[in-house]
Amino acid sequence: MAEIRMTGEIRTDYDCETNGLPAERWAEAVFKIGEEEIVMEVSVEKDVIIGIMIGEDIGWRGTLEGLKKTLKGEIDVK
Repeated sequence: MAEIRMTGEIRTDYDCETNGLPAERWAEAVFKIGEEEIVMEVSVEKDVIIGIMIGEDIGWRGTLEGLKKTLKGEIDVK
């Protein structure tokens, strides 16, 4: 059996909770708002890689460290 390298958890304001979802290499959460889809993907194959996609046209993908620096304003994203 494959090694569990991360687990996922999702909670909502309806007191719904799912936790302990096992993953070996990658996992993604998908949220649908009308026709819009927001996806967050996490990969732990070598480095931790994060992908955030909104629909098919807008997205960001990079390392966990790159995401941290982007959110702190240390990296300018254009």
